[in-house]
Formats: sequence, C-alpha cells, structure tokens
Amino acid sequence: MIEEKYDSEADTLAHIQRVQQLSAEFSEILRCQVETHDCSKLHPPEKIIFDEFTPKLKELTYGSDEYKACLSAMKPALMNHYAINSHHPEFYKNGVDGMDLMDLVEMFCDWKAATERHVDGSLEKSIGINAKRFELSPQLEMIFRNTKYQLNW
Repeated sequence: MIEEKYDSEADTLAHIQRVQQLSAEFSEILRCQVETHDCSKLHPPEKIIFDEFTPKLKELTYGSDEYKACLSAMKPALMNHYAINSHHPEFYKNGVDGMDLMDLVEMFCDWKAATERHVDGSLEKSIGINAKRFELSPQLEMIFRNTKYQLNW
C-alpha cells in the first residue's frame, strides 16, 4: 500500500484566511471604538473644564508638578472622563490589567497624540512616565517602545 504524502498547502491557506478574518474583525472593533474617542470631552461636565485647562496643559511638561496641579484642578472632569472611556486605566478597578488589546492600542495612540499637543512632548518620555504611573510590566513597556520604533514615532 502506497501512502500519499501530505501536502500542507490547503491547510496553510485556510489558516492564512482565518487569521485575515480574525484580524479584520479585530480592526473593525477597534475602528468602531476609536470613532467615539474622547467624545465625552465635548459635553458637560467635561467641556467647560477642558476649555479652561487644555491651553494651559499645552504649555506644561507632561508629568511635571505644574502638570499634576492642573490635573488636580480638573478632577471633576477627569473623574467623569475616566468613568466612561475604557482606554484609560482608571476606567478599571485593576487598571491596565483590566484592559483588552483594543483599549491598549487606543491608549497608546492617545499617548502619541497627546505628546503632539505639548511644546516639549515626547512619546519616549511619556511611555516611561506612564509605565511608572500605571505600574506597567517591563514587558508591556517594552512592547510600547518596540511599537513606537516600528511606527517611527
């Protein structure tokens, strides 16, 4: 009896197609999630406070004592914002550990966009500050740094 030799091509092509389908599903969920990114800032109680503090924050160094003082003054808006926007670790009782990949991707893009609003913004510095602030694992911090380099940000 002659055994036919297995050809992996059909299984590999099916696997490739399945990965493409799952990636498209992931991308669509992320696209839908970011369509409403920070929309709560456009409505009370957040808008009036962001109207006052956003110009001030632009002039401050992220993570500085002055920056933290502004955040403290913005607490009512920020508490509302964090409570309804899952891309912020504060949304979850257990912080970053409660997030999913869509939240992480949105948060990372949010960090990048925020650095562009500051006169001395730096994603590299932001990753370091936020790694401490949110108690990120060294592995996740490195993933963010690797992604930054991969995207040439």
